[in-house]
Amino acid sequence: MMYSTTLLIHSWLRWAVLITGLIAVLRALTRSQRPWTPSDENAAKLFTIVLDIQMLAGLLLYFVLSPLTRAAFSDFGDAMGVSGLRFWAVEHTFGMIVGVALAHIGLKRLRKAPSDAKRHRTAAIFFGLALLAILLSIPWPGMPNARPLFRMF
Repeated sequence: MMYSTTLLIHSWLRWAVLITGLIAVLRALTRSQRPWTPSDENAAKLFTIVLDIQMLAGLLLYFVLSPLTRAAFSDFGDAMGVSGLRFWAVEHTFGMIVGVALAHIGLKRLRKAPSDAKRHRTAAIFFGLALLAILLSIPWPGMPNARPLFRMF
């Protein structure tokens, strides 16, 4: 029961991550000639906060609840030869960690940027790359390890 509930939360939080990330990137791209505002800062913070919550749910699944990673950890060498187990044990996890790291590096760097234009550019680059890493690591329908777009109970 805890596995299915956490998986449901993780699945739906994906949309919050994608929406807040898209908003942060679009704000950075479309407002590049304007001053950096508290709304820009809030969009950047909200993206990283939602991403952190998503990462916590993912780590709970990865280390505690998921039967897929449990199976992979039981014989990691053999699991690397099974594409489904490798995806969940390594590829999905690695891509998401890269996305989280890029978002946090971007947030830190934009706060230290010497001008508003550089803040917007830094946000666009780092949040855009973070969003790209995340998008490439999601098991979209049609992919070998596909998950439904909208998971229901």
